[in-house]
Amino acid sequence: MKIFITGATGFIGKHLVKKLVAKGYEITINLYGNEESPFDSSVSTYQISESNASTDIAYFKEEGFDGIIHLASLYLTVHQPTDAVKLVDSNVRFSTYVLECAAQAGISWFLNTGTFWQCYNNAEYSPVNLYAASKQAFESIARYYIETNQIRFCTLRLSDTYGPNDTRPKIFNLWFKSVKEKTTLDMSPGEQLIDITFIDDIIEAFYMLVTQLNGNTIETGSVFAVKADKRHTLKELAVVFEQATGLKLNINWGARTYREREVMLPWENGEIVSGWKPKIDIDAGLKQMVEKL
Repeated sequence: MKIFITGATGFIGKHLVKKLVAKGYEITINLYGNEESPFDSSVSTYQISESNASTDIAYFKEEGFDGIIHLASLYLTVHQPTDAVKLVDSNVRFSTYVLECAAQAGISWFLNTGTFWQCYNNAEYSPVNLYAASKQAFESIARYYIETNQIRFCTLRLSDTYGPNDTRPKIFNLWFKSVKEKTTLDMSPGEQLIDITFIDDIIEAFYMLVTQLNGNTIETGSVFAVKADKRHTLKELAVVFEQATGLKLNINWGARTYREREVMLPWENGEIVSGWKPKIDIDAGLKQMVEKL
Protein backbone atom coordinates (compact mmCIF):
# COMPACT_ATOMS: atom_id res chain seq x y z
CA MET A 1 0.00 0.00 0.00
CA LYS A 2 1.24 3.46 -0.92
CA ILE A 3 0.15 6.60 0.92
CA PHE A 4 0.90 10.28 0.32
CA ILE A 5 0.93 12.47 3.44
CA THR A 6 0.79 16.25 3.75
CA GLY A 7 1.88 17.93 6.98
CA ALA A 8 4.14 14.98 7.81
CA THR A 9 6.84 17.15 9.41
CA GLY A 10 4.54 18.21 12.27
CA PHE A 11 4.18 16.53 15.65
CA ILE A 12 1.35 14.20 14.64
CA GLY A 13 2.76 13.63 11.16
CA LYS A 14 6.15 12.44 12.38
CA HIS A 15 4.55 9.84 14.63
CA LEU A 16 2.11 8.72 11.96
CA VAL A 17 4.80 8.23 9.32
CA LYS A 18 6.86 6.08 11.70
CA LYS A 19 3.81 3.95 12.52
CA LEU A 20 2.85 3.38 8.90
CA VAL A 21 6.41 2.60 7.81
CA ALA A 22 6.67 0.06 10.64
CA LYS A 23 3.45 -1.53 9.35
CA GLY A 24 4.93 -1.93 5.88
CA TYR A 25 3.35 0.98 4.03
CA GLU A 26 5.26 2.86 1.34
CA ILE A 27 5.11 6.51 2.39
CA THR A 28 5.73 9.69 0.43
CA ILE A 29 5.51 13.03 2.20
CA ASN A 30 4.92 16.47 0.79
CA LEU A 31 7.59 19.05 1.62
CA TYR A 32 6.56 22.69 1.71
CA GLY A 33 8.92 25.49 0.75
CA ASN A 34 12.39 24.92 2.21
CA GLU A 35 11.35 22.10 4.54
CA GLU A 36 13.71 19.19 4.99
CA SER A 37 12.59 15.64 5.61
CA PRO A 38 13.01 14.45 9.22
CA PHE A 39 12.96 10.83 8.01
CA ASP A 40 15.51 8.49 6.46
CA SER A 41 15.59 7.53 2.80
CA SER A 42 12.90 4.87 3.25
CA VAL A 43 10.38 7.75 3.19
CA SER A 44 10.11 9.39 -0.22
CA THR A 45 9.54 13.12 -0.66
CA TYR A 46 7.73 15.31 -3.17
CA GLN A 47 6.87 18.99 -3.35
CA ILE A 48 3.42 19.75 -4.72
CA SER A 49 4.00 22.43 -7.33
CA GLU A 50 0.52 24.04 -7.30
CA SER A 51 1.62 26.07 -10.32
CA ASN A 52 1.05 23.17 -12.70
CA ALA A 53 -1.83 20.88 -11.78
CA SER A 54 -1.14 18.53 -14.68
CA THR A 55 2.31 17.82 -13.24
CA ASP A 56 0.97 16.99 -9.80
CA ILE A 57 -1.88 14.87 -11.17
CA ALA A 58 0.54 12.98 -13.39
CA TYR A 59 2.81 12.34 -10.40
CA PHE A 60 -0.07 10.98 -8.32
CA LYS A 61 -1.07 8.69 -11.21
CA GLU A 62 2.46 7.45 -11.84
CA GLU A 63 3.06 6.64 -8.18
CA GLY A 64 -0.26 4.83 -7.86
CA PHE A 65 -1.05 6.01 -4.34
CA ASP A 66 -3.89 4.16 -2.62
CA GLY A 67 -4.75 7.12 -0.40
CA ILE A 68 -3.85 10.54 0.91
CA ILE A 69 -3.67 11.60 4.56
CA HIS A 70 -4.07 15.35 4.80
CA LEU A 71 -2.57 16.79 7.98
CA ALA A 72 -1.22 20.07 6.64
CA SER A 73 -2.88 23.20 8.00
CA LEU A 74 -2.21 26.60 9.45
CA TYR A 75 -3.27 26.59 13.11
CA LEU A 76 -3.93 29.89 14.87
CA THR A 77 -5.93 30.18 18.08
CA VAL A 78 -6.38 33.92 17.60
CA HIS A 79 -5.83 35.55 14.24
CA GLN A 80 -4.83 39.03 13.21
CA PRO A 81 -6.33 40.74 10.14
CA THR A 82 -3.19 39.90 8.16
CA ASP A 83 -3.68 36.20 9.00
CA ALA A 84 -7.10 35.85 7.37
CA VAL A 85 -5.81 35.24 3.85
CA LYS A 86 -3.09 32.91 5.17
CA LEU A 87 -5.66 30.74 6.94
CA VAL A 88 -7.85 30.49 3.86
CA ASP A 89 -4.83 29.91 1.62
CA SER A 90 -3.56 27.00 3.72
CA ASN A 91 -6.72 25.39 5.02
CA VAL A 92 -9.08 25.94 2.10
CA ARG A 93 -7.20 26.68 -1.13
CA PHE A 94 -4.28 24.27 -0.69
CA SER A 95 -6.51 21.55 0.76
CA THR A 96 -8.91 21.84 -2.18
CA TYR A 97 -6.03 21.70 -4.63
CA VAL A 98 -4.68 18.47 -3.12
CA LEU A 99 -8.15 16.91 -3.14
CA GLU A 100 -8.73 17.97 -6.77
CA CYS A 101 -5.44 16.40 -7.86
CA ALA A 102 -6.21 13.23 -5.90
CA ALA A 103 -9.66 12.94 -7.49
CA GLN A 104 -8.33 13.57 -11.00
CA ALA A 105 -5.60 10.96 -10.46
CA GLY A 106 -8.09 8.31 -9.42
CA ILE A 107 -6.78 7.90 -5.87
CA SER A 108 -9.13 5.70 -3.86
CA TRP A 109 -9.44 7.65 -0.61
CA PHE A 110 -8.64 10.90 1.18
CA LEU A 111 -8.36 11.09 4.99
CA ASN A 112 -8.80 14.68 6.20
CA THR A 113 -8.04 16.12 9.64
CA GLY A 114 -10.53 18.40 11.38
CA THR A 115 -10.97 19.90 14.82
CA PHE A 116 -13.42 19.80 17.71
CA TRP A 117 -13.40 23.59 17.46
CA GLN A 118 -15.76 23.35 14.50
CA CYS A 119 -18.47 22.59 17.08
CA TYR A 120 -18.50 25.38 19.69
CA ASN A 121 -20.91 24.71 22.57
CA ASN A 122 -21.48 21.24 21.12
CA ALA A 123 -23.31 22.65 18.10
CA GLU A 124 -23.45 20.73 14.83
CA TYR A 125 -21.45 23.60 13.40
CA SER A 126 -20.33 26.74 15.17
CA PRO A 127 -16.68 27.72 14.67
CA VAL A 128 -14.67 28.74 17.72
CA ASN A 129 -12.35 30.84 15.56
CA LEU A 130 -11.39 31.53 11.96
CA TYR A 131 -9.11 28.49 11.96
CA ALA A 132 -12.08 26.24 12.74
CA ALA A 133 -14.21 28.03 10.15
CA SER A 134 -11.56 27.41 7.49
CA LYS A 135 -11.47 23.70 8.39
CA GLN A 136 -15.26 23.52 8.04
CA ALA A 137 -15.08 25.38 4.74
CA PHE A 138 -12.87 22.67 3.29
CA GLU A 139 -15.24 19.94 4.49
CA SER A 140 -18.07 21.80 2.76
CA ILE A 141 -16.09 22.01 -0.46
CA ALA A 142 -15.27 18.31 -0.17
CA ARG A 143 -18.99 17.56 -0.36
CA TYR A 144 -18.78 18.34 -4.09
CA TYR A 145 -16.13 15.64 -4.55
CA ILE A 146 -18.04 13.20 -2.35
CA GLU A 147 -21.14 13.56 -4.53
CA THR A 148 -19.48 13.70 -7.95
CA ASN A 149 -16.35 11.55 -7.67
CA GLN A 150 -15.48 8.01 -6.68
CA ILE A 151 -12.84 9.12 -4.16
CA ARG A 152 -13.86 8.14 -0.64
CA PHE A 153 -13.46 11.10 1.71
CA CYS A 154 -13.61 11.07 5.51
CA THR A 155 -12.52 13.36 8.33
CA LEU A 156 -10.99 12.65 11.72
CA ARG A 157 -11.64 15.55 14.09
CA LEU A 158 -9.16 15.97 16.92
CA SER A 159 -9.25 17.70 20.27
CA ASP A 160 -6.10 18.36 22.34
CA THR A 161 -3.10 16.07 21.89
CA TYR A 162 0.14 15.64 23.82
CA GLY A 163 3.22 13.46 24.11
CA PRO A 164 7.02 13.34 24.44
CA ASN A 165 9.20 15.55 22.24
CA ASP A 166 6.32 17.88 21.45
CA THR A 167 7.61 21.37 20.72
CA ARG A 168 4.18 22.97 20.26
CA PRO A 169 3.09 25.60 22.83
CA LYS A 170 0.54 23.24 24.40
CA ILE A 171 -0.58 23.26 28.05
CA PHE A 172 1.72 20.54 29.40
CA ASN A 173 4.74 22.05 27.65
CA LEU A 174 3.81 25.42 29.13
CA TRP A 175 3.66 23.87 32.59
CA PHE A 176 6.95 22.01 32.22
CA LYS A 177 8.61 25.25 31.10
CA SER A 178 7.13 27.15 34.04
CA VAL A 179 8.49 24.62 36.54
CA LYS A 180 11.91 24.62 34.91
CA GLU A 181 12.12 28.41 34.87
CA LYS A 182 10.45 28.77 38.29
CA THR A 183 7.88 31.24 37.03
CA THR A 184 4.31 31.99 38.08
CA LEU A 185 1.64 31.48 35.46
CA ASP A 186 -1.41 33.72 35.21
CA MET A 187 -4.29 31.59 33.98
CA SER A 188 -8.06 31.70 33.58
CA PRO A 189 -10.36 30.51 36.41
CA GLY A 190 -9.78 26.99 35.03
CA GLU A 191 -13.30 25.59 34.90
CA GLN A 192 -13.23 24.69 31.20
CA LEU A 193 -13.26 20.96 30.45
CA ILE A 194 -10.22 19.61 28.63
CA ASP A 195 -10.37 16.60 26.30
CA ILE A 196 -6.77 15.52 25.74
CA THR A 197 -5.39 12.33 24.20
CA PHE A 198 -1.88 10.85 24.12
CA ILE A 199 -0.14 10.85 20.75
CA ASP A 200 0.12 7.03 20.49
CA ASP A 201 -3.65 6.73 20.84
CA ILE A 202 -4.17 9.44 18.21
CA ILE A 203 -1.89 7.59 15.80
CA GLU A 204 -3.73 4.34 16.42
CA ALA A 205 -6.99 6.05 15.43
CA PHE A 206 -5.43 7.22 12.16
CA TYR A 207 -4.03 3.75 11.51
CA MET A 208 -7.41 2.12 12.11
CA LEU A 209 -9.08 4.52 9.69
CA VAL A 210 -6.41 3.82 7.06
CA THR A 211 -7.07 0.09 7.47
CA GLN A 212 -10.82 0.62 7.19
CA LEU A 213 -10.47 2.89 4.16
CA ASN A 214 -8.26 0.31 2.45
CA GLY A 215 -10.88 -2.30 3.26
CA ASN A 216 -13.63 -0.09 1.82
CA THR A 217 -15.67 -0.34 5.04
CA ILE A 218 -16.15 3.41 5.60
CA GLU A 219 -18.96 5.37 4.00
CA THR A 220 -17.68 8.37 2.07
CA GLY A 221 -18.30 11.67 3.82
CA SER A 222 -18.05 10.15 7.30
CA VAL A 223 -16.79 12.27 10.20
CA PHE A 224 -15.08 10.57 13.14
CA ALA A 225 -13.65 11.65 16.48
CA VAL A 226 -11.33 10.44 19.21
CA LYS A 227 -12.18 11.28 22.80
CA ALA A 228 -10.44 10.91 26.13
CA ASP A 229 -11.86 8.34 28.54
CA LYS A 230 -12.12 11.07 31.15
CA ARG A 231 -12.28 14.82 30.81
CA HIS A 232 -10.86 17.15 33.45
CA THR A 233 -11.31 20.83 34.13
CA LEU A 234 -8.10 22.78 33.61
CA LYS A 235 -7.78 23.12 37.40
CA GLU A 236 -8.20 19.36 37.85
CA LEU A 237 -5.69 18.74 35.10
CA ALA A 238 -3.11 20.78 37.00
CA VAL A 239 -3.56 18.50 40.02
CA VAL A 240 -3.19 15.41 37.80
CA PHE A 241 -0.02 16.95 36.32
CA GLU A 242 1.51 17.53 39.75
CA GLN A 243 0.68 14.04 40.99
CA ALA A 244 1.95 12.28 37.86
CA THR A 245 5.19 14.26 37.51
CA GLY A 246 6.02 15.08 41.12
CA LEU A 247 6.42 18.72 40.07
CA LYS A 248 4.81 21.71 41.75
CA LEU A 249 3.04 24.31 39.65
CA ASN A 250 2.73 27.95 40.64
CA ILE A 251 -0.48 29.13 39.00
CA ASN A 252 -2.40 32.32 39.66
CA TRP A 253 -5.91 31.08 38.85
CA GLY A 254 -8.32 33.72 37.61
CA ALA A 255 -5.63 36.27 36.78
CA ARG A 256 -6.74 36.07 33.17
CA THR A 257 -10.26 36.15 31.82
CA TYR A 258 -11.54 33.40 29.58
CA ARG A 259 -10.80 33.88 25.91
CA GLU A 260 -13.56 35.04 23.62
CA ARG A 261 -15.56 31.91 22.71
CA GLU A 262 -13.67 29.84 25.28
CA VAL A 263 -14.53 26.16 24.83
CA MET A 264 -16.03 25.18 28.17
CA LEU A 265 -17.50 21.90 26.87
CA PRO A 266 -15.62 20.01 24.13
CA TRP A 267 -17.60 18.44 21.31
CA GLU A 268 -19.51 15.37 22.51
CA ASN A 269 -21.48 14.20 19.48
CA GLY A 270 -18.73 12.83 17.26
CA GLU A 271 -18.77 9.21 16.11
CA ILE A 272 -15.80 7.37 17.62
CA VAL A 273 -13.54 5.53 15.18
CA SER A 274 -14.82 1.96 15.00
CA GLY A 275 -12.94 -0.31 17.39
CA TRP A 276 -10.87 2.50 18.90
CA LYS A 277 -10.48 3.46 22.53
CA PRO A 278 -7.64 5.22 24.35
CA LYS A 279 -5.12 2.94 26.03
CA ILE A 280 -2.81 5.46 27.73
CA ASP A 281 -4.25 7.52 30.57
CA ILE A 282 -2.93 10.94 31.50
CA ASP A 283 -0.78 9.66 34.38
CA ALA A 284 1.06 7.23 32.12
CA GLY A 285 1.34 9.76 29.31
CA LEU A 286 2.78 12.45 31.56
CA LYS A 287 5.31 10.02 33.00
CA GLN A 288 6.48 9.24 29.48
CA MET A 289 6.93 12.96 28.89
CA VAL A 290 9.02 13.30 32.05
CA GLU A 291 11.25 10.42 30.98
CA LYS A 292 12.02 12.19 27.71
CA LEU A 293 12.82 15.58 29.24
